[in-house]
Amino acid sequence: MLGDDEDVFDSVTWESPSAPAYGTEEPTAPVGPGFKQSTSESEDGRGPHDPKWEGYLITSVKDPVKELAETKDAYVSYLVFAHTNLPIFSTPNPSSRRRFQDFVFLRENLVKDFPACVVPPLPDKHRLEYITGDRFSPEFIERRRLDLHRFLQRIARHPTLQRSTLVRAFFESTEWHVTMHQHVAHPPVPETSTGIIDSLSDTLLNAFSRVRKPDERFLAMRERVDKFEEGLNATERMWTRIRNRTNAERAGDPDTGEDLTADYHDMAVAVQGLGFLESGITDPLNHFSNTLLEFSALQRHLTQTTTDPFLVHLHSLLAYSHANRAVLKLRDQKQMDFEELSDYLSGVTAERDRLAAVISGHAGSTGLGLSAYIRDKVDALRGADDDRSRVEKMRKLDTKIKELQDAVTTAHETSDAFSDETLREQNIFQYAKEAEMKEMLGNLADGQIEFYRAAMEEWDRIIPIIQRIRVDV
Repeated sequence: MLGDDEDVFDSVTWESPSAPAYGTEEPTAPVGPGFKQSTSESEDGRGPHDPKWEGYLITSVKDPVKELAETKDAYVSYLVFAHTNLPIFSTPNPSSRRRFQDFVFLRENLVKDFPACVVPPLPDKHRLEYITGDRFSPEFIERRRLDLHRFLQRIARHPTLQRSTLVRAFFESTEWHVTMHQHVAHPPVPETSTGIIDSLSDTLLNAFSRVRKPDERFLAMRERVDKFEEGLNATERMWTRIRNRTNAERAGDPDTGEDLTADYHDMAVAVQGLGFLESGITDPLNHFSNTLLEFSALQRHLTQTTTDPFLVHLHSLLAYSHANRAVLKLRDQKQMDFEELSDYLSGVTAERDRLAAVISGHAGSTGLGLSAYIRDKVDALRGADDDRSRVEKMRKLDTKIKELQDAVTTAHETSDAFSDETLREQNIFQYAKEAEMKEMLGNLADGQIEFYRAAMEEWDRIIPIIQRIRVDV
């Protein structure tokens, strides 16, 4: 599932590279203990399910260009750039131009190649949040660029995905279309051959929607995921209300609407009108009116540069968590497959033992049930109740039992291996989640600090002017 000779990672401590607020800059070489590559480091403190990195991969998506302009086949290409010391890459600074469909191909095939990994999601191609009238508008292209940048960042933070041969080709290949066709024709994970599991009906394998013997470790994981997503949803609802009450633009006009920025704008107009009536203090009131307008503009700027990107990142992190939940659900399905196959094997074995008891004349000792009794009566009506037909049935059941035993063994090994990978994957996701939360909340805090600093400067400038006003009593 993880490859052959590429499964050895160096033990490193996770430390995500610092990223600019909701944008991309030229990647720089990472420093600090999170990127040490010494293979001689002690692993005494590392658990069996702790992730190990072989190196670092820093990615960026920038420079969108409209290709084949003025034609019906026009599209936008993006420059994908990386800085890395991973040995799988042939150059430390690979780069290439890719379009959105190339990102889609990359993700879909990473999901197939690494089913136990949490592959980050891509933005929906038809999400209404993106549509601003023109898919080639600067706003649309910039929003998509940021989402694609975040997608590659998440892949780069994953110790397995970052060194996938497909990821390497995505950054390095000069014949990407050939690479895609070759990957589809010769996938790194061969198709599973049709066997006893595939021959069983969906009714059998999906008879139960829940695992009968749940593992407490994965129940705790699912509970943590539920709480995390509940917190993200509550935060998104709260900040959406804040955004709407602060700067709910109406009809494309930022100066209209029932929101705080519009209120400050209306107040500025009223103060300016008052200045025309009070000739003695017209100049101070005009300064105060201008300050109100500046404060309104600062709030609008805060919404555009901090609040809106925060909400987009929050929604993206929620989608990333959904991908993590899907891996947990797939692990449960692997265990359900093993449980259902085990029960099926038990039923076939019991039927074989019953037939053997009937032939030997000890049917009463097998605990003959109602279903078995009805089957015997049906066989008698068909004339297939003689010992010869029972022996033939036993022979077929012996063959099926052998197949089922092999299938149960395989399903058990698969379930155990998938569980181990899922435990390791949860640690990786936890590291990535913490890094993104730190980045996201840090950007939000920086934006708020910048807003209040600029607002204080504006109000500090107007206070002396207001204090010079003298009112004669």
